[in-house]
Amino acid sequence: MYRGSDIIVKDVFLRAELIDTKFACNLVQCKGACCTLESEYGAPLLEDEINQIHGSLEAAKKYLPKSHIQKIDKAGFFEKKNNELLVSSIDNKACIFAFFEDGIAKCSLEKAYNNGESEFPKPISCHLFPIRVGNFGGDVLRFEEFSECLPALENGKNKNINVIDFCKDALIRRYGKNWYSQLKEKIGK
Repeated sequence: MYRGSDIIVKDVFLRAELIDTKFACNLVQCKGACCTLESEYGAPLLEDEINQIHGSLEAAKKYLPKSHIQKIDKAGFFEKKNNELLVSSIDNKACIFAFFEDGIAKCSLEKAYNNGESEFPKPISCHLFPIRVGNFGGDVLRFEEFSECLPALENGKNKNINVIDFCKDALIRRYGKNWYSQLKEKIGK
């Protein structure tokens, strides 16, 4: 197991806990809690994601509850607070794009994407979860722990998957294959 210090890969600073922490979502146990975390606002959005979501909205809407569609139609799907773009939430809990399937909260954007109905998978901040991105002159990646994710920590231990490996596709989407290969080289995997 990597028990090193924080590392930098191409101007991206990664906290050691991303490599040390074992993590693999277990939706059967957590029920998609990351889509329904209690908060006034949902996930952070990048500026260029707004147009991409607009282009995928109609495909995603068909999976949403009526109350979510009504809020989107009335107030839109995002808000700006302190110069940060954030997905709107319903009743300070569910993400506006969340719907339930077999009792598990899921993303309507991702469902439409996986069904070939749109070209936008979901916001990168959601795809990267439980990695959170800060910026201090460059991206700073850290692990964000939630009690709702305890089953994922246990599942990661059982499967021997760390956060970096669990989030491989999201990290490649954000930073590219070459960056991810350099990261794996640096940590000796």
